[in-house]
Amino acid sequence: MSKFLKGTFILLVAGFITRVLGFIYRIVLARSIGEEGVGLYMMAYPTFILVVTIIQLGLPVAISKNIAEAEAKGDHAEIKKILVVSLAITVGLSIVFTPALILLAPILSTTLFTDPRTYYPLMAIAPALPIIAVASVLRGYFQGRQNMRPSAISQILEQFVRITLIATATKTFLPYGVEYAAAAAMAASVLGELLSLVYLLTTFKLKKRFKLRKNFFQFVQKGKRTFKNLMEIALPTMGSRMIGSISWFFEPIVVAHSLALAGVLAGDATKQYGALTGYAMPLLMLPSFVTFSLATSLVPAISEANSKNQHNIIEYRLQQALRFVFLTGGLAVIILYVLADPLMQLMYGSTKGSFFIRLMAPFMLVYYYQGPLQAVLQALNLARAAMINSLIGSVVKTAVIFLLASQASFGINGAALGIVVGFVLVTGLHFATVLKKVSFSFYTRDYLKGFLVMGLSGWLGYYLFDHFLLQEHLIVRVIAAAFAMVVSYFAMLVLFRLIKKEELKRIPWFGNLIPS
Repeated sequence: MSKFLKGTFILLVAGFITRVLGFIYRIVLARSIGEEGVGLYMMAYPTFILVVTIIQLGLPVAISKNIAEAEAKGDHAEIKKILVVSLAITVGLSIVFTPALILLAPILSTTLFTDPRTYYPLMAIAPALPIIAVASVLRGYFQGRQNMRPSAISQILEQFVRITLIATATKTFLPYGVEYAAAAAMAASVLGELLSLVYLLTTFKLKKRFKLRKNFFQFVQKGKRTFKNLMEIALPTMGSRMIGSISWFFEPIVVAHSLALAGVLAGDATKQYGALTGYAMPLLMLPSFVTFSLATSLVPAISEANSKNQHNIIEYRLQQALRFVFLTGGLAVIILYVLADPLMQLMYGSTKGSFFIRLMAPFMLVYYYQGPLQAVLQALNLARAAMINSLIGSVVKTAVIFLLASQASFGINGAALGIVVGFVLVTGLHFATVLKKVSFSFYTRDYLKGFLVMGLSGWLGYYLFDHFLLQEHLIVRVIAAAFAMVVSYFAMLVLFRLIKKEELKRIPWFGNLIPS
């Protein structure tokens, strides 16, 4: 099995476990602190992500790409320079921005978010910044060597700690107010990040080929060319992520002020935003672990192929990734759309957020393409183009949210529509940019077959849920309908030859069960 497939499979398994654990975390969080608490959490979280984006400076992708190229040449001195320079940058930035976030928290909470209670979650999450600064460099290092296991295990550990602590932490602080409970949830994330970093450092020390601390500052001084090479990828990548982070930072602000114009009170706006971003969006984003895994594996794999001018390998990897996203994303979309109400009821004890799922699910398939396409652009030194595409999408998304959410007839639904418009636009622009660089065949017949399979499987699940096992518990009906959709979906994929037998045999462990 190739490094690309092995690495992708490891990340897929770990990504699935991480997303499931993360989703359990969100369920426990929602049931512990309610819609309003989730709203406070989700209003503060984009600010944290914005500061993380600044501290990382787009380096994880640049580290992965440059280490993959240095590894191909066997240049271990360059690998050390990449690590030393990257650590100096990220740690230095974290020393500046951690106290800055703490000092600005009162202004952000009262002026921009219009809800002073967001101050406490902002303060609680600040200590995670220097931890993430170091961890991101180590993850980039392992991914550049196409060793995905350390990154995967560290993410699972992080989520496990968060889930272990969340119930106790929120229960302890909830009597003091929902804002303190939301802050406790943030603090649980800090401890999760800390354990993740301890694991990464331990793994690095066991597997390293050089002493990182030896002549550290001398390597920093000699790393001007390395710094320049990193920045050629990191800055456009950071620009692209910065645009997304700034857009997400302004999203709750624009939503809060738009809903105020529509006549919605601040407390109600926090609840509605919590239902959209805390209830519906995590479920819609759950399948994106597939795209994240592919994107992470694609950067070093395509960078290596591009450095060797293997254009046929680049197209082949891209075709593999997009086809896999279409088939797995299609199944996720139909399950989410058909079972939106019962899934919300089972997880949160309420159907709040189910309308958002039905509204947005059909468009999420387009969003799932975005990660792999952006990874290809970064690997082909087109990070600047990806940044411009993200900027256009973010500006349009914010404008649509303001125009629609400020109208009483749309309200919070306008925010959901604005997010969808942003997804679709950025993915379309990424795809158009990739086509200019990579010769690419588009198999229309296969996509039409895929949509037919989605429609038939979705109809079957809908029919079974509404007409069978009506006396059974809701969870039994949901599992039965979902199982029927999964089985029928994959059976039809094989029947229509969208998945071939030889491809199934290449799946680790599962492939051994298929007869020759």
